[in-house]
Amino acid sequence: MAESVTIVGGGLAGLTLGIGLRQRGVPVTVWEAGRYPRHRVCGEFISGTGQRSLARLGLLDGIQKAGACVAQSVAFFAGETRVPARSLPEAAVCVSRFVLDRWLADEFERLGGILRVGARWSGEFGTGIVRASGRRVEPVARGWRLFGLKFHARDVKLDADLEMHFVPSGYVGLCRLAGGEVNICGLFRSEAAVPDLAQRWRHWLAGPPESTLHSRLAVANVDEKSFCSIAGLCLQPQRAIQRTECRIGDALTMIPPVTGNGMSMAFESAELALEPLAKFSRGDLTWARAQEEIAWGCDHRFTSRLRWAAWLQRALFLPSARGALLFLATRSAWVSRVLFDRTR
Repeated sequence: MAESVTIVGGGLAGLTLGIGLRQRGVPVTVWEAGRYPRHRVCGEFISGTGQRSLARLGLLDGIQKAGACVAQSVAFFAGETRVPARSLPEAAVCVSRFVLDRWLADEFERLGGILRVGARWSGEFGTGIVRASGRRVEPVARGWRLFGLKFHARDVKLDADLEMHFVPSGYVGLCRLAGGEVNICGLFRSEAAVPDLAQRWRHWLAGPPESTLHSRLAVANVDEKSFCSIAGLCLQPQRAIQRTECRIGDALTMIPPVTGNGMSMAFESAELALEPLAKFSRGDLTWARAQEEIAWGCDHRFTSRLRWAAWLQRALFLPSARGALLFLATRSAWVSRVLFDRTR
């Protein structure tokens, strides 16, 4: 009889892993503390490597039909500096998490998976238990508090399918979604706690009054119900092999959002975990060996891009370094291409 697998966390990584295991006949239960559909703080941008993982699992076509847009161009803004719209090295897929999480949950249940929504896991993380329960949280990261904000809006003019706006306290990404919506999602840092985010989120996301971002959002038709936030983010790279639990997705490590590669890494880590877990379920691998193979696979796939992303994140929070990068990017598409490739 096949051993069952329990996945704690029904986000992108957890549901994708659950679907892949059900495709292989593995008994799976996913525990999710929240409910679907729901908005999540997310760039809602899937780059090429994540798309290939979804395609191999037979999920990409379904996601595209459920309500996804293709993103082919990007533009950058910082103060008076603009990097004009140019083609992405590889087309991306943009899809609302409100749509995507519900679609993945339905697909998992269609394949016979057991989904426990509104249920928080309280057991140990031992044999057969995978942690996919979202971002690791810590109060302070190197003296700075990092937090993310997101909302959807209509009537937002964009110069490209994806725009990245750098503001004094962080950066804000805008991307086109289906039905004329635009996702506005930002990462910010503060030396002190920010207790009034629920009241002042527009202030943070709109940028300085003279900025292009501010003019973009001044006339936006905001979906108030789509606003969400998350605080205490940790962007320090983590090695899977050093963890005592089996972890995938953001529960393992989080790449800086500016790379636009977080969703992709969730899908990739789920795919990397599939075969070791299927072998464990069949009795062909011990749990310890399965966990080790997953850890080595994730570290091999992600360590280099996490290192580059950490360097890029630090540079973009330093005005002089950010200015130099944008200056070079305006002169040569090669700079953008190198950074794109190194963080994927």
